[in-house]
Amino acid sequence: MKGLKKRLKAGETLSGCWLNLGSAVTAEIVGLAGFDWVLIDLEHGAGEPKDLLHQLQALEHTATAPIVRVESVAKQRIHRVLDVGAEGVMCPMIKSVEDAETAVKGMHYPPMGHRGVAKMVRATAFGKAFDAYRLHTEDNLVGIIQIETREAVEQVEEIAGIDGVDVLFIGPADLSMSLGIFGQLDHPTFIAAVDRIVLAAKRAGKATGILLFDPAEFTKYQQMGIQLIACGSDATFVANGAAELAKKLNQLKKGTTST
Repeated sequence: MKGLKKRLKAGETLSGCWLNLGSAVTAEIVGLAGFDWVLIDLEHGAGEPKDLLHQLQALEHTATAPIVRVESVAKQRIHRVLDVGAEGVMCPMIKSVEDAETAVKGMHYPPMGHRGVAKMVRATAFGKAFDAYRLHTEDNLVGIIQIETREAVEQVEEIAGIDGVDVLFIGPADLSMSLGIFGQLDHPTFIAAVDRIVLAAKRAGKATGILLFDPAEFTKYQQMGIQLIACGSDATFVANGAAELAKKLNQLKKGTTST
Protein backbone atom coordinates (compact mmCIF):
# COMPACT_ATOMS: atom_id res chain seq x y z
CA MET A 1 0.00 0.00 0.00
CA LYS A 2 1.20 3.50 -0.86
CA GLY A 3 -0.59 5.38 1.90
CA LEU A 4 -3.32 7.02 -0.16
CA LYS A 5 -5.91 6.85 2.62
CA LYS A 6 -3.50 8.21 5.22
CA ARG A 7 -2.65 11.11 2.92
CA LEU A 8 -6.33 11.90 2.43
CA LYS A 9 -6.92 11.86 6.18
CA ALA A 10 -3.94 14.21 6.59
CA GLY A 11 -5.74 16.69 4.34
CA GLU A 12 -3.52 16.45 1.25
CA THR A 13 -4.81 17.30 -2.20
CA LEU A 14 -3.96 14.38 -4.47
CA SER A 15 -3.88 14.62 -8.26
CA GLY A 16 -4.59 11.70 -10.53
CA CYS A 17 -5.90 10.58 -13.90
CA TRP A 18 -7.79 7.77 -15.61
CA LEU A 19 -6.31 4.67 -17.24
CA ASN A 20 -8.72 3.70 -20.02
CA LEU A 21 -6.64 1.71 -22.49
CA GLY A 22 -6.17 -1.51 -20.51
CA SER A 23 -2.45 -1.34 -21.25
CA ALA A 24 0.27 -2.23 -18.77
CA VAL A 25 2.73 -0.15 -20.81
CA THR A 26 0.70 3.05 -20.62
CA ALA A 27 -0.04 2.32 -16.95
CA GLU A 28 3.69 2.22 -16.27
CA ILE A 29 4.35 5.39 -18.28
CA VAL A 30 1.61 7.27 -16.46
CA GLY A 31 2.69 5.85 -13.11
CA LEU A 32 6.18 7.23 -13.66
CA ALA A 33 4.86 10.65 -14.70
CA GLY A 34 4.31 11.92 -11.17
CA PHE A 35 0.61 11.46 -10.41
CA ASP A 36 -0.39 10.62 -6.84
CA TRP A 37 -2.96 8.07 -8.00
CA VAL A 38 -4.53 6.57 -11.09
CA LEU A 39 -7.95 5.09 -11.74
CA ILE A 40 -7.99 1.86 -13.73
CA ASP A 41 -11.42 1.94 -15.35
CA LEU A 42 -13.25 -1.37 -15.67
CA GLU A 43 -16.57 0.40 -16.20
CA HIS A 44 -15.87 2.27 -19.45
CA GLY A 45 -12.24 1.41 -20.23
CA ALA A 46 -11.02 -0.77 -23.07
CA GLY A 47 -9.34 -3.26 -20.74
CA GLU A 48 -10.83 -6.48 -19.41
CA PRO A 49 -10.57 -7.75 -15.83
CA LYS A 50 -7.77 -10.07 -16.98
CA ASP A 51 -5.72 -7.00 -17.95
CA LEU A 52 -5.94 -5.55 -14.45
CA LEU A 53 -3.21 -7.75 -12.95
CA HIS A 54 -0.64 -6.60 -15.51
CA GLN A 55 -1.51 -2.93 -14.99
CA LEU A 56 -1.15 -3.29 -11.22
CA GLN A 57 2.18 -5.06 -11.66
CA ALA A 58 3.36 -2.25 -13.94
CA LEU A 59 2.42 0.34 -11.31
CA GLU A 60 4.07 -1.57 -8.47
CA HIS A 61 7.51 0.06 -8.78
CA THR A 62 6.08 3.57 -9.19
CA ALA A 63 4.96 5.96 -6.45
CA THR A 64 1.46 6.10 -7.89
CA ALA A 65 -1.39 4.43 -5.98
CA PRO A 66 -3.84 2.30 -8.00
CA ILE A 67 -7.60 2.68 -7.62
CA VAL A 68 -9.92 0.50 -9.68
CA ARG A 69 -13.40 1.45 -10.82
CA VAL A 70 -15.67 -1.58 -10.98
CA GLU A 71 -18.81 -1.78 -13.07
CA SER A 72 -21.14 -2.84 -10.25
CA VAL A 73 -21.29 -3.29 -6.48
CA ALA A 74 -21.39 -7.08 -6.80
CA LYS A 75 -19.17 -8.39 -4.01
CA GLN A 76 -17.45 -10.89 -6.32
CA ARG A 77 -16.20 -8.08 -8.56
CA ILE A 78 -15.09 -5.92 -5.63
CA HIS A 79 -13.21 -8.59 -3.73
CA ARG A 80 -11.49 -9.92 -6.87
CA VAL A 81 -10.22 -6.39 -7.60
CA LEU A 82 -8.94 -6.07 -4.04
CA ASP A 83 -7.42 -9.55 -3.99
CA VAL A 84 -5.29 -8.69 -7.02
CA GLY A 85 -3.90 -5.62 -5.27
CA ALA A 86 -6.02 -2.48 -5.69
CA GLU A 87 -5.52 0.17 -3.02
CA GLY A 88 -9.03 1.49 -3.45
CA VAL A 89 -12.29 0.77 -5.22
CA MET A 90 -14.54 3.28 -6.95
CA CYS A 91 -18.19 2.29 -7.37
CA PRO A 92 -20.21 4.17 -10.01
CA MET A 93 -23.88 5.05 -10.30
CA ILE A 94 -24.67 4.73 -6.61
CA LYS A 95 -28.31 5.74 -6.23
CA SER A 96 -29.11 4.96 -2.61
CA VAL A 97 -27.79 4.40 0.89
CA GLU A 98 -28.33 0.70 0.33
CA ASP A 99 -26.14 0.73 -2.79
CA ALA A 100 -23.36 2.47 -0.87
CA GLU A 101 -23.61 0.05 2.04
CA THR A 102 -23.40 -2.92 -0.34
CA ALA A 103 -20.26 -1.47 -1.92
CA VAL A 104 -18.55 -0.91 1.42
CA LYS A 105 -19.44 -4.35 2.73
CA GLY A 106 -17.87 -5.90 -0.34
CA MET A 107 -14.55 -4.23 0.52
CA HIS A 108 -14.23 -5.43 4.11
CA TYR A 109 -13.96 -8.72 5.94
CA PRO A 110 -16.51 -9.58 8.65
CA PRO A 111 -17.74 -8.17 10.94
CA MET A 112 -17.60 -4.87 9.04
CA GLY A 113 -18.41 -6.45 5.68
CA HIS A 114 -18.87 -9.68 3.78
CA ARG A 115 -15.68 -9.91 1.74
CA GLY A 116 -14.62 -13.49 1.31
CA VAL A 117 -11.33 -14.68 2.77
CA ALA A 118 -8.60 -15.82 0.39
CA LYS A 119 -5.02 -15.97 1.60
CA MET A 120 -3.20 -17.01 -1.56
CA VAL A 121 -3.74 -13.76 -3.46
CA ARG A 122 -1.45 -11.00 -4.67
CA ALA A 123 -2.70 -8.41 -2.16
CA THR A 124 -1.43 -10.53 0.74
CA ALA A 125 1.91 -11.46 -0.87
CA PHE A 126 0.32 -14.84 -1.57
CA GLY A 127 -0.32 -15.58 2.07
CA LYS A 128 2.89 -14.23 3.58
CA ALA A 129 1.28 -10.98 4.75
CA PHE A 130 -2.34 -12.01 5.19
CA ASP A 131 -2.60 -11.22 8.91
CA ALA A 132 -1.17 -7.72 8.52
CA TYR A 133 -3.30 -7.09 5.44
CA ARG A 134 -6.51 -8.19 7.19
CA LEU A 135 -5.81 -6.20 10.34
CA HIS A 136 -5.15 -2.98 8.43
CA THR A 137 -7.77 -3.06 5.68
CA GLU A 138 -9.80 -0.33 7.38
CA ASP A 139 -6.67 1.83 7.66
CA ASN A 140 -5.46 1.29 4.10
CA LEU A 141 -8.28 0.57 1.66
CA VAL A 142 -10.04 3.57 0.12
CA GLY A 143 -13.78 3.23 -0.47
CA ILE A 144 -14.94 5.69 -3.13
CA ILE A 145 -18.62 6.22 -3.87
CA GLN A 146 -19.51 8.11 -7.02
CA ILE A 147 -22.18 10.75 -6.59
CA GLU A 148 -23.43 11.16 -10.13
CA THR A 149 -27.21 10.89 -9.94
CA ARG A 150 -29.97 13.11 -8.60
CA GLU A 151 -31.00 10.31 -6.25
CA ALA A 152 -27.50 10.11 -4.74
CA VAL A 153 -27.37 13.87 -4.17
CA GLU A 154 -30.72 13.72 -2.37
CA GLN A 155 -29.30 11.08 0.02
CA VAL A 156 -25.72 12.33 0.15
CA GLU A 157 -25.72 13.18 3.86
CA GLU A 158 -26.70 9.62 4.77
CA ILE A 159 -24.24 8.13 2.27
CA ALA A 160 -21.41 10.25 3.66
CA GLY A 161 -22.14 8.97 7.15
CA ILE A 162 -21.57 5.30 6.28
CA ASP A 163 -18.46 3.74 7.83
CA GLY A 164 -16.14 2.69 5.03
CA VAL A 165 -17.20 5.43 2.64
CA ASP A 166 -13.98 7.44 2.49
CA VAL A 167 -14.55 9.61 -0.59
CA LEU A 168 -17.62 11.05 -2.31
CA PHE A 169 -16.50 11.35 -5.92
CA ILE A 170 -18.39 13.70 -8.21
CA GLY A 171 -18.93 12.52 -11.79
CA PRO A 172 -19.66 15.79 -13.64
CA ALA A 173 -20.91 14.33 -16.92
CA ASP A 174 -23.36 11.84 -15.43
CA LEU A 175 -24.42 14.17 -12.62
CA SER A 176 -25.18 17.05 -14.98
CA MET A 177 -27.03 14.59 -17.24
CA SER A 178 -29.10 13.32 -14.30
CA LEU A 179 -29.89 16.91 -13.28
CA GLY A 180 -31.13 17.71 -16.79
CA ILE A 181 -28.34 20.20 -17.55
CA PHE A 182 -25.81 18.04 -19.35
CA GLY A 183 -22.39 19.63 -19.63
CA GLN A 184 -23.46 22.87 -17.96
CA LEU A 185 -20.99 22.77 -15.10
CA ASP A 186 -21.46 26.45 -14.35
CA HIS A 187 -25.25 26.04 -13.99
CA PRO A 188 -26.56 27.03 -10.53
CA THR A 189 -28.20 23.62 -10.11
CA PHE A 190 -24.90 21.82 -10.71
CA ILE A 191 -22.97 24.21 -8.46
CA ALA A 192 -25.54 23.73 -5.69
CA ALA A 193 -25.22 19.95 -5.99
CA VAL A 194 -21.42 20.12 -5.74
CA ASP A 195 -21.66 22.42 -2.72
CA ARG A 196 -24.06 20.01 -1.02
CA ILE A 197 -21.78 17.03 -1.68
CA VAL A 198 -18.67 18.81 -0.39
CA LEU A 199 -20.50 20.01 2.74
CA ALA A 200 -21.89 16.54 3.47
CA ALA A 201 -18.40 15.04 3.17
CA LYS A 202 -16.85 17.67 5.44
CA ARG A 203 -19.49 17.21 8.13
CA ALA A 204 -18.93 13.45 8.08
CA GLY A 205 -15.14 13.80 8.15
CA LYS A 206 -14.81 12.34 4.66
CA ALA A 207 -13.03 13.51 1.50
CA THR A 208 -14.46 14.60 -1.84
CA GLY A 209 -13.19 13.95 -5.35
CA ILE A 210 -13.94 15.14 -8.87
CA LEU A 211 -12.94 14.50 -12.49
CA LEU A 212 -11.95 17.68 -14.35
CA PHE A 213 -12.27 18.29 -18.08
CA ASP A 214 -10.00 21.33 -17.89
CA PRO A 215 -6.86 21.48 -15.69
CA ALA A 216 -7.44 25.23 -15.30
CA GLU A 217 -10.29 24.33 -12.92
CA PHE A 218 -7.94 22.57 -10.48
CA THR A 219 -7.42 25.54 -8.15
CA LYS A 220 -11.14 26.34 -8.00
CA TYR A 221 -12.05 22.87 -6.81
CA GLN A 222 -9.04 22.60 -4.51
CA GLN A 223 -10.12 25.81 -2.79
CA MET A 224 -13.55 24.26 -2.28
CA GLY A 225 -11.84 21.55 -0.25
CA ILE A 226 -11.96 18.78 -2.84
CA GLN A 227 -8.94 16.55 -2.28
CA LEU A 228 -8.99 13.77 -4.88
CA ILE A 229 -8.78 15.53 -8.22
CA ALA A 230 -8.38 13.78 -11.56
CA CYS A 231 -7.83 15.19 -15.02
CA GLY A 232 -7.13 13.39 -18.28
CA SER A 233 -6.47 9.78 -19.20
CA ASP A 234 -3.93 7.66 -21.00
CA ALA A 235 -6.25 7.62 -24.01
CA THR A 236 -6.46 11.41 -23.94
CA PHE A 237 -2.69 11.78 -23.63
CA VAL A 238 -2.10 9.55 -26.66
CA ALA A 239 -4.85 11.14 -28.75
CA ASN A 240 -3.82 14.71 -27.96
CA GLY A 241 -0.12 14.02 -28.44
CA ALA A 242 -0.67 12.26 -31.74
CA ALA A 243 -2.99 14.96 -33.05
CA GLU A 244 -0.62 17.75 -32.04
CA LEU A 245 2.39 16.15 -33.70
CA ALA A 246 0.44 15.24 -36.83
CA LYS A 247 -0.75 18.86 -37.07
CA LYS A 248 2.81 20.18 -36.80
CA LEU A 249 4.13 17.73 -39.38
CA ASN A 250 1.29 18.54 -41.79
CA GLN A 251 2.00 22.27 -41.39
CA LEU A 252 5.68 21.65 -42.11
CA LYS A 253 4.79 19.46 -45.09
CA LYS A 254 2.61 22.18 -46.57
CA GLY A 255 5.31 24.74 -45.98
CA THR A 256 7.91 22.56 -47.75
CA THR A 257 5.58 21.87 -50.66
CA SER A 258 4.84 25.55 -51.20
CA THR A 259 8.53 26.62 -51.40
